[in-house]
Amino acid sequence: MTDFPHLPAALAEALSARGYDALTPVQDAVTRPELAGRDLLVSAQTGSGKTVAFGLAISAELLGENGISPYPDLPRALVVAPTRELAVQVSRELSWLYEKAGAVITGAVGGMDARAERRALERGAHIVVGTPGRICDHIRRGALDLSALSAVVLDEADEMLDMGFREDLEFILESAPEGRRTLMFSATVPREIERLAQTFQREAERISTVSSRESHADIDYRGVLVDRSDRENAIVNLLRLHEAERAIVFCSTRAAVTHLTGKLLNRGFSVVALSGELTQDERSRALQMMRDGRARVCIATDVAARGIDLPGLELVIHADLPMNREGLLHRSGRTGRAGRKGLSAIVVPLNVRAKAERLLREAQVSVTWEGAPTPEDILARDQERLLTEPALTEPATAEEFDAIARLLETHEPKQLAAAVLRHFRAARTAPEDVIPVSVGEGPKPRAREEFGAARWYRLSMGHDQWVDPKWLLPMLCRAGDLTRRDIGMIRVMQDQTFVQIHESMADRFEAGLGADRVMEGKCTVENLPGMPEGLDRPAPKPDRWSKTGDRKPYEKKPYAPRGSYGDKPAPKPHRKGPPREEGAERAPRFEKTERFEKSDRAERPAHPARKPAGDAPAPKPRKAAPWAREGGHGAAAKEGKPAPKYGAKSFAKPGAKPAGKPGPKKPRSF
Repeated sequence: MTDFPHLPAALAEALSARGYDALTPVQDAVTRPELAGRDLLVSAQTGSGKTVAFGLAISAELLGENGISPYPDLPRALVVAPTRELAVQVSRELSWLYEKAGAVITGAVGGMDARAERRALERGAHIVVGTPGRICDHIRRGALDLSALSAVVLDEADEMLDMGFREDLEFILESAPEGRRTLMFSATVPREIERLAQTFQREAERISTVSSRESHADIDYRGVLVDRSDRENAIVNLLRLHEAERAIVFCSTRAAVTHLTGKLLNRGFSVVALSGELTQDERSRALQMMRDGRARVCIATDVAARGIDLPGLELVIHADLPMNREGLLHRSGRTGRAGRKGLSAIVVPLNVRAKAERLLREAQVSVTWEGAPTPEDILARDQERLLTEPALTEPATAEEFDAIARLLETHEPKQLAAAVLRHFRAARTAPEDVIPVSVGEGPKPRAREEFGAARWYRLSMGHDQWVDPKWLLPMLCRAGDLTRRDIGMIRVMQDQTFVQIHESMADRFEAGLGADRVMEGKCTVENLPGMPEGLDRPAPKPDRWSKTGDRKPYEKKPYAPRGSYGDKPAPKPHRKGPPREEGAERAPRFEKTERFEKSDRAERPAHPARKPAGDAPAPKPRKAAPWAREGGHGAAAKEGKPAPKYGAKSFAKPGAKPAGKPGPKKPRSF
């Protein structure tokens, strides 16, 4: 049993059972006795054991002097991870680390059953591991109480900020008690992480183990140059050449993951996909198939670039270039973990080699450039694997002696060897043909060739006639039966253009113009004795708004204070007529007209179309409506009888018997 004297006995026993001989640099740094109870800001490379590191760092808050409580109530530690896969992996790592101590770990992961998580939180937990969104949801609903929290861990804090979880992280940290311990773990520490640490941490200790060893020293980087049309074939040949126990291929988009997964499945590879469009159950199932060995290749987006630990992952292939240096390092960090060797192959089409080299320089990694594996290389590697095949090197058992003897009697050894070779190749995908590509030393800037002896010509067209070299070059070629190599510099000025023609083709150009020296009936060409002056300077910008080029330049007007007009006369007043003299009364704008008073209104003549009220005739009696029947609504009352009430009209037919009492209703039949 390995001795870890500065760690609790339960954790030391778990580490020894896991096969730990010594702690990694980041694990040793965070468990120093002088850092107990302090806030930490830790930056370490991927694959350095950060999950176990913060699990050991918060052991003092969880275990205490008397050990962990056997009856969990409110959580004592909270771990926040950016993705679901990383949160599940952290829960798995902390489970075996605190198994001997008896800690209860509960998840709060987006995509899982929220009701089951709430029931687990009600039963009690010592450690809660989850994603920012789901943790905030449980806090707002009252399912997660952080009043007894002693430590908060932010794993991959820079990734959570890049994914837009700043507000959620601030809400979680504000909901936690002020006296808690805050630990931030990240591969890089940008300015946003520093601002977050200054706001929510108290005198945090800065720990960095990135510079203690070379970045990804256990990873061999290979740059695979391919033709633009051979990207998928190169990926197939890389998988066939190395035949890694587990490999992961990174694509930039979900659509690319779906497309490449179908291609590899058709070629006989055991492949699973991992992208954001899958449900949590599908993503968990894909990772479990990789861990169990049922699948050997995983096609994933950058959702699997951080925190995912697949044991035995030997090969990482970048089907698409990552967006930045951090993406390259995190993708490649899935292999070469915990002291194991790994290979990171970057598939680079020829047209993006300069971009790939710039990305590698920013990441400060050295790469070996090579071409895509050819079918001959793969068949030669298969021959070496066949000779070391365990089925051929292991001794035969007693149960196999009879079958072996019978085979030797029936078939010749050469025929048996051919059968073994065919069986070996049938279990593998056939390699793909690729276009050979020269690796060389990378693209270099092409030097401009000297044009040589030439003659200069002046054309009577320039920017004023909207001359463009794009259409002027074909016109020159048509006029003198030239090629683009025979024409040198074309400098378009405001009202003229200077053209350089090679000396060997100048006579042909002049013969094509004819005696009038007019090109296509609209442009006059003049021969010049030499290079005009001023062409060694940049061409002037065209004045598109003037056809003559003599437009007056814009003159900025001097500033004049309000009320002053400089040399200009004062504006005329906005009034009609001569100006009013001083002391004169203002003339009225409108004259008053005579109006009738109230007493005079009776004397006003009446309107000719109106008649006095006394002369109006009496109204005529209103006739009953033609539809009003006797005894019906609207009919006049007869002598000695009251007027019928509203709705008293009878609709009985003439000669019908009076209606008696209603009898029983007959049942309706359907």
